[in-house]
Amino acid sequence: MEGRWGFAIGTYLLYILISGCIPPISIIISGPMTQGMAGLSLKLSRRQQSDVPDLFTGFNNFWNALLAYLLIIVFVILWSLLLFIPGIIAAISYSQTFYVLSEDPAIDPMDAINRSMALMNGYKAKYFRLCLRFFGWSLLCCLTLGIGFFWLIPWIQVTFAGFYDDLKRNNVSSNI
Repeated sequence: MEGRWGFAIGTYLLYILISGCIPPISIIISGPMTQGMAGLSLKLSRRQQSDVPDLFTGFNNFWNALLAYLLIIVFVILWSLLLFIPGIIAAISYSQTFYVLSEDPAIDPMDAINRSMALMNGYKAKYFRLCLRFFGWSLLCCLTLGIGFFWLIPWIQVTFAGFYDDLKRNNVSSNI
């Protein structure tokens, strides 16, 4: 993200402000916004040219992004009814869905979820450890009265995008 910190901080702040708007509206726009954020994160991770409109590319695929978002919520809630841990495992399994959608907007939402689950097969513990790593940084950001989150959130998002690219490289031999 060398030389792109200001851009990344600004766009992720914009994402948070828009996604956190009025609750009924935020449910409707969270899917497309999350897909846009995933695509933007991939571009930043790959050091490709990116701009603020990239954050809104999920609206070009509105229904697929919205349906994927709603399905993930329903599936995680259903798994969480069993116990808390299965819900976490389900959320981790579905974590790559919006990266898949951002690379292939024509894919069916359920196929994107299934592709995410296939990509995460054997990598859930590694993803969980990565999340734990950022938990410590989050605690440190709290000590700065939240100011540190301006840098941490872009760093997390770009790291997760890089994780997705690593998953794809590791699964090429599996033809997933």
